Formats: sequence, structure tokens, C-alpha cells
Amino acid sequence: MKAVFLGPPGAGKGTVAAQAKDYFKVPHISTGDLFRYNIKNETELGKQVKSILASGGLVPDSVTIAMVKERIAEPDCKDGFILDGFPRTIPQAEALEEMTELDHVLNLVISNEEVVQRLSGRRMCPSTGRIYHVLFNPPKVEGKDDETGEDLIQRDDDKEEAIKHRLEVYNAQTEPLIDFYRKKNLIRDVKTSNNMKPDEVFACVVKALS
Repeated sequence: MKAVFLGPPGAGKGTVAAQAKDYFKVPHISTGDLFRYNIKNETELGKQVKSILASGGLVPDSVTIAMVKERIAEPDCKDGFILDGFPRTIPQAEALEEMTELDHVLNLVISNEEVVQRLSGRRMCPSTGRIYHVLFNPPKVEGKDDETGEDLIQRDDDKEEAIKHRLEVYNAQTEPLIDFYRKKNLIRDVKTSNNMKPDEVFACVVKALS
């Protein structure tokens, strides 16, 4: 199974991809992980990315495309893969088409209001990185870490205005991509909500991809 996973920040894409990787027995390829791997291992592409990021630039499509092309040529991708974070643009999608043929493009659908509720409710313990949620996974004592007793913090990118901006950017970037794949009959929409348990969402994903 060769698939691309799309979904706004907070839709649960990472959780679903981790489950799908085990269920379908194919690697989960995140572009963020690819960048980190190449930089850490000082590959030629990693050196390029490192110097671009150090100068405050944006990594060009050509470099991202080259990284993905190298990765999906690895032996563990012979039976397929799940791509997460790529493609983000139509030129990237067209480049992927030249590399391989996709079976599915999973599109996790969730309302902006529910994303804001999910992300703005997150709280973190500064020393351990442990994550809580004021509604879905509250600490035993409000505002305090269960183990250390420290005050929990809200990350800047989990504040409501920041989330709304991230959603605007995501929707502007991804709408053309969804149209591109819908015309090719590859989009598999899976609706998710804050009332659904992760296992319920995953059951819908398996149904959509089977």
C-alpha cells in the first residue's frame, strides 16, 4: 500500500500513521524525520538542508523531493509506505507521480473549532515534556504535573491565535492538493471528531484504505 496522509494540525495524523504502519506493515515516512536523519548523518542532502536552515531560508522543493525519492527507493518500501508531510504543494505532488503510483490519499477531516479545542487545551510539564489536556487528559491536581508537582505551561504554538494561523496556512496550502488528488479519485475522506476514541478513528481509516 502506497499512501499519502493529509490532515490539519491536531487532527491526529501522527497517531493514525503510527497505527497504520503496524497494521499495514509499511514504513511511516515523515519529512520532519527525514530532515533530522539527513542532517544528523551529514548526508549530502543533509548538509544542504543544514546550511539553508542556518541562513534562515526555506528548504526548496528540489531538496525535499530528492530526500523522499532516496527514501522510498530503500528496500523496506518495496511493499509500500505512508508519506506524512509530503507532498505539500502541487509541484511536489507532480514530482511524486513521476517517482511512483499511489493507491490512496487519506484526508482526515475535522472542524477548525474542534482542532482549536484539542490544541488550545494542551498543557505541558516543562521539565519532563509530559502532555496533559484540560478536558481529555487532565492532571490529578489542576495546573500541576502528576509526578513533579510543577506548574504546567501552555506552549506558544498551542495558543488560540497561533492555532488559527496554522490552520489558515494549512488550508491554503492543502486545498489545491486535495482537489488535485480528488480529480484522480485517490482521496479517502475520514471524518474525525473530539467525541471519537482513537480506535474508532483508526477503524474508519482501515475501512477507507481497504
